[in-house]
Order: sequence, then structure tokens, then C-alpha cells
Amino acid sequence: MLLAIDCGNTNTVFSIWDGERFLATWRTSTEHQRTADQYYVWLSTLMEFQGIEADITDMIISSTVPRVVFNLRVLADRYFNTRPYVVGKPDCRLPVDVRVDAGTAVGPDRLVNTVAGYDLYGGDLIVVDFGTATTFDVVAGDGAYVGGVIAPGVNLSLEALHQAAAALPHVDITKPQRVVGTNTVACMQSGVFWGYVGLVREICDRIKAERDRPMRVISTGGLAPLFQQSEDLFDEWVDELTMHGLTVIHSYNKRQETA
Repeated sequence: MLLAIDCGNTNTVFSIWDGERFLATWRTSTEHQRTADQYYVWLSTLMEFQGIEADITDMIISSTVPRVVFNLRVLADRYFNTRPYVVGKPDCRLPVDVRVDAGTAVGPDRLVNTVAGYDLYGGDLIVVDFGTATTFDVVAGDGAYVGGVIAPGVNLSLEALHQAAAALPHVDITKPQRVVGTNTVACMQSGVFWGYVGLVREICDRIKAERDRPMRVISTGGLAPLFQQSEDLFDEWVDELTMHGLTVIHSYNKRQETA
């Protein structure tokens, strides 16, 4: 079975894939100090608790935090006797092209989302991922990654507002009942929610105009369901888009090895 790991700046997601479906998915905070032994104790405990008996034979990793990759490699070698694919490394091939400026390093999560989006919906896509950063990835008609946009994440913006302005509290993001707030919390929530609705709509409209063709907009990430409430912002919402992309990349590499 495949253990797929998506390591982001805030959270790391572990999923077990049996070739047809995900048996389980777990999240933990991303900490580069966490050792391979700690990962294994945490993971094996959760598997035992949920009654999952999985023989892990393969691993694939996407990580935007390079320092955690070493311990995840040790986890693969020490406890599962396998060598993981790491997205972005030369020995991990992609089923799509990457067409950006020479020398540009594209985040592994963005490449995985491109692969997943193309596999599920075909080309001419804009993939909006609400993570620590809010990213927009543009997928060409043939599935190639051709660039994108990076904006501050929603929670990052709220935290910056709270830290920079002493009188403003920390608030949770939610869809406000009204645009005009009548208290500080409501004002902040309205500014962030409707501000990001405007940001997403404007950037997507400009990408479509620049590409001069119809494009489907796909959303994913932790806050995507919240913004899905806004009418006509997205065509599709995919909960585990990145994990799906990891299974596609793993399958592609396995086929390349046997070709």
C-alpha cells in the first residue's frame, strides 16, 4: 500500500491509499524537529486505533518545508524498508510539463495540484489553494503548469492584522451576515471574507482574460468550503486534491520504472 504525505507550512497530512481509495487520512502540525521514530509511533498508534492493518510498501512525499524531508526519508527506510518518491526531485517524474522561467523552482504542492486537476478535469484550469498562502495555479490545455499567482493566506492576513494593530483582537474567519459590521469582530471578518472573495474573483477574471479562453476554476485547501459559499466563485471544490495528485504521480513513476 501507498503512504502519501503532503507536508505544508502549517500542517502535514498522511494518507494510506490501497490502490482504489484512501483508507484513512490524518493531520498533524508541521514540526521539523519531529524525528522518524516520533512519526512512526504517532502513525502506528492511529492505525491501530482505527483498526487499519496496512502493509506500507511505497511512499511519496510533497513538502514545502525542506527540513522535514530528511526525517520522512528515514521513516520510509527504517520502518517501511522503501525509498520514497519526493516531488520536485529529479528521480520523481511528472506526467505533465512545467513551463516557467529557467531556474525557477515551483513549489511541489503546486505541481501536485496541477497533476491532480488535469487528471480530474482536463486542461485549461485555475486551481485556487487556500493554504498558508493563497495560490493560483494555471494549467494549460495539455496539462502543463504555466505559472500562477501567490497571495497571503487568509489566516496569515488575520494574524498579521492582529499582531500589527494592538487594539484588534484575534478572530476566526467566517462568512458575515452583513458587509457592514457593527462591532470590531464583524468588521474584521467582513473585510477579510469579502476582501478575499474580491481578490479571488479579480485574479481569476484577469487570468482568463490574459489566457483568452474559457477556464474552469477549482478550489481546494482548508478554507475552500467557506469561500465555496460565495456564488459563482468556483466551478468545483475538491477536498483532497493534493493527495489525489500524489497517487497519480506515484502511479506514473511506477509505470515508468516497468516500461
